Formats: sequence, C-alpha cells, structure tokens
Amino acid sequence: MAYKLLIDGELTDSDLRLEVVNPATGKPWTSVPRASAMQAEVAIAAAKRAQPLWAARPIDERRKVLRALADRIETNGEAFARAMVQEQGKPLAEASLEVVHASGFLRAFAEMSLEAEVVQDDADYLIEVHHRPLGIVVGITPWNFPLLIASYKLAPALLLGNAFILKPAPTTPVSALMLAEAVADLVPPGIVNVLVDDNDLGALLSGHPDVQKVSFTGSTVTGRKVMAAAANTLKRLTLELGGNDAAIVLDDADVAKVAPGIFGGAFFNAGQVCIAVKRVYAHRSIYDALVEQLAALAREAVVGDGLEQGVTLGPLQNAQQYAKARHYIDVAQRDGAIVAGGGFPDGGGYFVEPTIVRDIAPDSPLVTEEQFAPILPVLPFDDLDSVVDQVNAGEYGLGGSIWSGDEARAFALAGRMTAGTTWINHHLHFAPHVPFPGAKQSGLGVEFGQEGLAEFSQTAVVSMARGKV
Repeated sequence: MAYKLLIDGELTDSDLRLEVVNPATGKPWTSVPRASAMQAEVAIAAAKRAQPLWAARPIDERRKVLRALADRIETNGEAFARAMVQEQGKPLAEASLEVVHASGFLRAFAEMSLEAEVVQDDADYLIEVHHRPLGIVVGITPWNFPLLIASYKLAPALLLGNAFILKPAPTTPVSALMLAEAVADLVPPGIVNVLVDDNDLGALLSGHPDVQKVSFTGSTVTGRKVMAAAANTLKRLTLELGGNDAAIVLDDADVAKVAPGIFGGAFFNAGQVCIAVKRVYAHRSIYDALVEQLAALAREAVVGDGLEQGVTLGPLQNAQQYAKARHYIDVAQRDGAIVAGGGFPDGGGYFVEPTIVRDIAPDSPLVTEEQFAPILPVLPFDDLDSVVDQVNAGEYGLGGSIWSGDEARAFALAGRMTAGTTWINHHLHFAPHVPFPGAKQSGLGVEFGQEGLAEFSQTAVVSMARGKV
C-alpha cells in the first residue's frame, strides 16, 4: 500500500522517506513519506486559512464528520489492526480492540457539546460563558496506541471548530497515514493535516506562532521540551506524560480474584501503557500467595509475533525501549529475585518475557522509575501509612489502584492517593465521558469528559449591563 501524507486536502508524497521497523523481526517492513519543514509550513498555512470557515459550520455537520470517520475505521478495522501489529507489535486481539476504542471515542465525542452557561441573569447583568474554537491544534502522539490516541485528539479538536495537525511517533506512522486517507475527503482542505517526521518537526509545530494549542502524549522528558517550545507564544497545552502507577493490595483481598486483574493491568501491551501497573505493594500476610499467582500467570503467557495465533504478549515497540528493558532486567537481578521470566526469546525481535520480581529494595530504580516494559516488581508491606507515603513520594501521579474485599475501606484509602485516577479493584479503565487528569509530573490539563473537551476551546465571557445606557 502506498501511504501518503495529508496536506491541505491532498494525499501527497515527499522526497524524504522513513523506514518502519516491525518490532517482531527488528527489520523494516515498509517505508512512508516523511514531511519536510516546508511541507509543515504549508500544512499550517492551510489550516489557518480553512479553520474559520470550518468553525462557522453548524456543529451538527462537524458531528457527522466524526461519525463518518468512525464508520470508515470500523469498515477497515482488520486492515488497521494488522498494520498496527506490524508497526507497533501488540497482539492482533489487542490491536483489534484499539480499533474498536478509536471508533468508539469518535462516536462519543460526536455526541458531546459545550453549551453556553448563564452565570448571572438579573436586573443588573446578563453574564454568559461561551466556548469558542482556539484555531489550530497540533496533536503529537506516542507509539503505544497510535490509532486510539490520534483519534481522541482529533475528535474534540474538530468538534469544537478547530483545524488539526497530527504528528505521529516516527516508529508508528502507518496507522496515522491510514487515518489520513480515511478522513481526507470528509473535511475541507486544510482542516486535517497529517505529517510524519523523524523527530525533527516537533519544535517547529510546538513553537509556531500560528498554532494555538498542542495536545501531547508521551514521556515527561519530551513533555518538558514541548512546554518549553510553546512558552514563547503561551500556547494552550495538554500534556499526558509518564506514570509509575502503584497497586496496593490490602490484607483482606482475595488473591485468586485480584491476581488476574493486576496481571492484566501490568502486562497489557507488553507493559507499554502510561497507566499500567508498574509496581505492586502487597500486605505481607498475602505477599507470597500473590507473588506465586502472578508468577504462574507470567509463565502461562505466550510471547511472540502478534500476528501468530495464540500470542498474548508481543514485542516491545522499538530498539531503544528494548535496551531499557534489558537494563531493568539487570537491575532486577541485582536488587531482587526474579521468580518468573527474565529472558529474551530469540527471533530477531524485541521480545522480553513477562517478568515478576520479588524481594526487591524499595529504592531500586525498577521501583522508583517507569520501566514501560513487561517487568513487575512486587514488594511486601506491614504498615499501610508507610506504604501510602512510598506510593506518593515519587515525581509521577498519573494513576494507581487499591485492591480489597472491603469497598468502604478501599474508598477511604483512595482519598489519600496523589494521582489523577485511583481505581478500586480494577486498573486501566478509561472512557470518553470520564475526565483523565495527571498529577505532579504526570501531566498538565485534562483529557476526556466535559473538562477535557473544554481544553480544546477558548473560554469567553460575555457580560452585559442592563439599564446602564
């Protein structure tokens, strides 16, 4: 298939090319056009020209575009899923689920709205709060969920009358270019542009004076760079960044019931999820039993090429992440005891066995840092107050979970967690109607829900005095 950039309504090529590596083989499987700085400028100019006319259209027309795009994603779901496996590595079942979620988020946003709010209406004043388009929104997306995250940035931007420029991760551009083809004739030229780069256009897009907002998902380190680039023009920012989510398992938890949920929360997408469980603190009375249950689940996992039947855990997405995982396995061997996994299957790809680590030092880098790999440290605790302090001590605060047979006890404990989201007896759940914030260095702003939708708009107050003239 000939993948194309989308610039000013045209599916176009480039003199520059970028090879896309299949993480299951470690070798290129296709190549795509790579946008130049000049093409990026053309896209920005087109977006600036087209956006006011798009904003002037009735919102129902914009809703229809989101629904039509969702239809096309669903119709071509198998092609999207198979391409995603080849560029990202996740098993086909997980890729298919991502397709479902992408279309679902588009449909959900199509039903949302930000109505004018009357905050005062009396003999003295009529004061209303309105939400107007910002202008041009740039979406910079990561490689772990290349279709879903692109879709849930595009949807609110278009719904509220903005133009949108998508810059996908260089290692997973194919899903974005397929999305470009799907949306190209649904919107006026310039309203959606898709630019693939080799990590060389981010500063241009984030710092451009004609861009009003950047919505970025990725590492905290890169998020700081985006924020710095946007500072000169005080752009609106949404930053969904790193996380080191902890699961706290209380002494009244049923180990057999909670272990599968914790395992799934840790190893979905080979652990490459910002809100994945990345460390577990279990009460000492159930510690050994939980470690063994998690180890058994790890041994049952089938590691391999995501297109092969029966595979439950694919490779890591890229060579850099694979090197980090190998480093963290060394750390696990040094600072703790590996009771399952720890190996690197042959085959040329970036494969890491799902790994359970016990008896590890609380200050080990595997515990205090975000590993973003299928490696899970499990630590015992005796004192709940102490473990809450440990969980809250780090620089991240994206999510966390509490596992308990006593819902009231767990709910009370959730109030002590410094995190954007605290789940009770589950993990990883998110939805378009549920606000998704970050705390501390896990992010800035909110995604999803009415709060997240509002971040794609300019809040404007109209205040009229009555009887003054």
